[in-house]
Amino acid sequence: MKKHKITFVFLLLVAFSISSLAQIQVIPCPQQMNQESGKFVLSAKTVIISKPSTQKEAVYLANILNAAFGQKPAIQSKGKGIELRLDQQLKNSIGEEGYFLKVETDGIVIEGATNTGIFYGIQTLRQLLPFDFEFYPNIQKTTTLQCLFVKDWPRFQWRAFMLDESRHFKGVETVKGLLDQMALLKMNVFHWHLTDDQGWRIEIKKYPKLTSVGAYRKDTQTVKHGDEREGIPYSGFYTQEQIKEIIEYATERHIEIVPEIEMPGHAMAAIAAYPWLGVLGTTTEVPVTFGKMDDSFNISDQKVIRFLKDVLEEVFSLFPGKVVHIGGDEVKFETWKDSPQINAYMEKNGLISTADLQIYFTNGMSQFIDSTGHRMMGWNEILGDNIHDWQKAEDTQAKESLAKSAIIHFWKGNLELINKAVSNGYDVVNSYHAQTYLDYNYETIPVSKAYSFDPIPEGLDPKYNSQILGLGCQMWSEWIPSKEKMEAQIFPRLAAYAEVGWTNKNRKNYDLFKESLSEMEKRWKLLGINYSKD
Repeated sequence: MKKHKITFVFLLLVAFSISSLAQIQVIPCPQQMNQESGKFVLSAKTVIISKPSTQKEAVYLANILNAAFGQKPAIQSKGKGIELRLDQQLKNSIGEEGYFLKVETDGIVIEGATNTGIFYGIQTLRQLLPFDFEFYPNIQKTTTLQCLFVKDWPRFQWRAFMLDESRHFKGVETVKGLLDQMALLKMNVFHWHLTDDQGWRIEIKKYPKLTSVGAYRKDTQTVKHGDEREGIPYSGFYTQEQIKEIIEYATERHIEIVPEIEMPGHAMAAIAAYPWLGVLGTTTEVPVTFGKMDDSFNISDQKVIRFLKDVLEEVFSLFPGKVVHIGGDEVKFETWKDSPQINAYMEKNGLISTADLQIYFTNGMSQFIDSTGHRMMGWNEILGDNIHDWQKAEDTQAKESLAKSAIIHFWKGNLELINKAVSNGYDVVNSYHAQTYLDYNYETIPVSKAYSFDPIPEGLDPKYNSQILGLGCQMWSEWIPSKEKMEAQIFPRLAAYAEVGWTNKNRKNYDLFKESLSEMEKRWKLLGINYSKD
């Protein structure tokens, strides 16, 4: 009987905890969160307390309050209101991105070991306010907040969203809008896929034809495996000034941009601009169709290697982050095997298979990237494993070993390949396509499946957990031409991936997530975001 009473009391406590949490609708769900008695009244007279070290975050918060009240709050060094506190000693308890949020009857305190932590505390505060708080200036005079205490930190350090703009270009304002939603959801890496076969979207001053030629195609395929075409030319690219503008915008939101410059495959837009870059010698136009293309960079030619390093040097000068993605996926090895120049190069360097050739090239780029203080990342083909049924087994029998500094971006293949990678010392970002590709429809990846994704594969030895840096979710755009269709593919699944990346597994609850998501969708509706209702 005593045991039954204990069980009953425990169940009551769990039910009370879930009921309390259900009233606090925040995505991603914080790690620790307790409601307390009392209310805080937020008004146009509420001031922000900030030292110079948190001034940027104070201005960011002031702009949010200005949107609601029609006037900016005062920012001062002392007093009561919303206080931002920076305390580096907190790093031991909540890490570099964690924060404390305390709402009390006489004020609000947001503490973090870094400015990033304070910024994330502000994002939680935003979600605690009414969903329409930021949309009606001069109407809201006051609003009340339940007193509470939040202690929060991320499960993973890498919480990424990828946008492919090679296939369909979206532009500055669309990217900024996506960065805003990433920030609200505490996602910290914007993986920007800027080059591919169907378009080169970044200005490189040393090679102007990359955009004057490579950013334009005559037409666009509209149906998979079909001959239907759009019937009009397609173009678009970012100037370096526009890229700097977007980088500044992302930096203000504590988001690192990781540019992807594809090599050695997915290179036909670049080859169309400068035909000497290719293997075939026949590529003179940017492809109008999608899929795996035959031509690739002629990596046996030192002039081509110099070109790639020149491009990367301009990329390094633009992007402040330390990671650069080189792609490395879906190289058509048959093209290399048919090239006398490539074959002579392989023989000269003692390379047995085409996979060895790719690893040899990739290691050369990795060494160059490392020498500049950066770090290379690539899709998991860079390890030399055969993950495609169209590749011949003998072409992927690699004896070369990839440089250990490389970050492996896992997207396809047997999940045991992750075990192999981490046991060999590599860091991994898990973007397994069957669970993270946003271009897949909602029947293939419903929100519930996105939410259930775990970047750490089942059965992985816990000693390797720290080598799983986190996850990415990918918006490939071959068949997603419009902003509206893109948004419907991204939202609401982006919120699910945000919680996957941030919240510990024992804190995740899909029912509570759906309740919080309903509030988030109200916000998206006011913003005009075309989220999917499926």
